[in-house]
Amino acid sequence: MLPILFEDGEALVIDKPAGLPVDRPRRGGPCLFDHLDELKLGFQRLPHAVHRLDTDTSGCLLLARNPKALKRFNKAFENRAVSKTYLAVLDAVPAETSGTIELALSKISSAEKGWRMIAAKKGKPAISHWEVLQTIGEGDKQRSLIRFRPETGRTHQLRVHALLGLGAPLLGDPVYGPVRGQNKGAGRTMLHAETIGIARSTKPTITAHAPFPEDFVRAGLTAPEPPEVTEPTINAEQDDG
Repeated sequence: MLPILFEDGEALVIDKPAGLPVDRPRRGGPCLFDHLDELKLGFQRLPHAVHRLDTDTSGCLLLARNPKALKRFNKAFENRAVSKTYLAVLDAVPAETSGTIELALSKISSAEKGWRMIAAKKGKPAISHWEVLQTIGEGDKQRSLIRFRPETGRTHQLRVHALLGLGAPLLGDPVYGPVRGQNKGAGRTMLHAETIGIARSTKPTITAHAPFPEDFVRAGLTAPEPPEVTEPTINAEQDDG
């Protein structure tokens, strides 16, 4: 059974393990769908993932337990009425201690490199707030633990914002790291969906906090104090039905 961080009649938040894809890979293999039957927890319907996390990314993943809830949660994401924090290990130490990155993103693809996201003026707007929580190491072997608070949810947003906005890739990133296809210093891209919050007009706000990953500890980092989950807002009429 995947760890459950929040449960009520319309929602589950699970702690998705790193390495488990949300969607079935083209080549086949395990994915989240293989676990949905055990996550019914007495309900007749299978729960449905409301959003996506990269295969490597661990942490908070919201599942809707009925179609009406799925519709409402989808609207909440569209309207940016969802608060999220992520923890990331940066393969360097930023010059500043906190800030905001605004870099629009667009998808490109080539036969040699496959697809990736790049910064592009005509891309989709992407905004990430960040702060340094911890630094370890010396000289050119320094690493830092970053907390991101994304305002938007673009594909690979935090990975590209780390590289272009903070000047270094996330530790272990095989796509945006120094050498494509080669993990550097970690067995996965070191990104963790730490918290999620979704407001509801007629029920308590959904809040969940995923425990600090063991591989972050093995990388020499210490679990930070959990952040306050900022109270997202949602219009009452949006939450009807």
